[in-house]
Amino acid sequence: MKEKVILAYSGGLDTTAIIPWLKENYDYDVICCCIDVGQGNELDGLEERAKLCGAEKLHIIHAVDEFCDDYIVPCVMADAVYENKYLLGTSMARPLIAKILVDIARKEGASAICHGATGKGNDQVRFELGIKALAPDLKIIAPWRCLDTWKMQSREDEIEYCHQHGINLPFSADSSYSRDRNLWHISHEGLELEDPANSPNYDHLLVLGVTPEKAPEEGATVSLTFEKGVPVAINGQKKKVSEIITELNALGGANGIGIIDIVENRVVGMKSRGVYETPGGTILLEAHKQLEELILDRDTMAFKKTIDARYADIVYEGKWFTPLREALQAFVESTQQYVTGEVKMKLYKGNIIKQGTTSPYSLYSESLASFTTGELYNHKDAEGFINLFGLSLKVRAMKMAEANKD
Repeated sequence: MKEKVILAYSGGLDTTAIIPWLKENYDYDVICCCIDVGQGNELDGLEERAKLCGAEKLHIIHAVDEFCDDYIVPCVMADAVYENKYLLGTSMARPLIAKILVDIARKEGASAICHGATGKGNDQVRFELGIKALAPDLKIIAPWRCLDTWKMQSREDEIEYCHQHGINLPFSADSSYSRDRNLWHISHEGLELEDPANSPNYDHLLVLGVTPEKAPEEGATVSLTFEKGVPVAINGQKKKVSEIITELNALGGANGIGIIDIVENRVVGMKSRGVYETPGGTILLEAHKQLEELILDRDTMAFKKTIDARYADIVYEGKWFTPLREALQAFVESTQQYVTGEVKMKLYKGNIIKQGTTSPYSLYSESLASFTTGELYNHKDAEGFINLFGLSLKVRAMKMAEANKD
């Protein structure tokens, strides 16, 4: 019997060309695996296409809820944003995909896993770190790094290679954006975006929504309910996290929410420019932050911000299955014990505007915060506090004055 290889399969031109390439260069039985993390109609017709291209079989694994509950929610709890802009849409999905590829490899008795990520991107790092952490014995094949046997350097080359192997699918050689889509976001790279001096062609680019200029004049209101940091309801209706994100995507997209244009620092050392659409995720993260600012004490919030930033870096770098990520997650979860309440927001032309936040665990005290003197706060106490808080400043100033006299 031939050895088996599990191919991370999307049905696009790259992974279509990889099927005959694997059979030709490794003499493997190719088993395709497509993991559904919310990429929509991209899954249509995949089984027929995979078998037409020479695959033995195709596994389609529906993992949207697992993606939301086990990967998105932890990142929401951690307010995880890479370089202050990128909401980690692709980064969060890769470890789950790696995990499922390993599961299928074990089920099928495969000896290798193949992915179609290029040698310049982050995804090769994310896929392979996940596979190494979960199945260090499995061989990993990355065609774009196999320079001796992978001779294709363009879409035209790949189309011609497929034709030579009897695969005549309706792929186009026309240039288009390089995109990655899941329930959380869609990313866009390529074309005019390759030059940071160019403005994005949003009329051609956007998929999930519209620009703020084209959003309606009246806007929309929405409320989100959290329990221990987890979103559990939208507009008072209890729903699964995946359903909440789906509804928020529609609302946010229609109102121009969650479009960012970033030049980010890739793991492999280069800068890359991309446009990300994350309408629902942007709303969800903003609501979570608004609730935290009401509930977390000053020291915990300040320290959590440092943890959140490190957590985002770790996820971006593909280090999901590491002791450090798990340890940071444990800290984050401990901070979420009382992050329960409701956040109301207005969505208007790209803006998220507070409409009120409530929580049974709010640390906000109206009697303390108001200008009316309450029982817990004596204005006179501030004088002693300031004297002690500023003592080092006063001592330094006195010493400097003495030194300057000399």
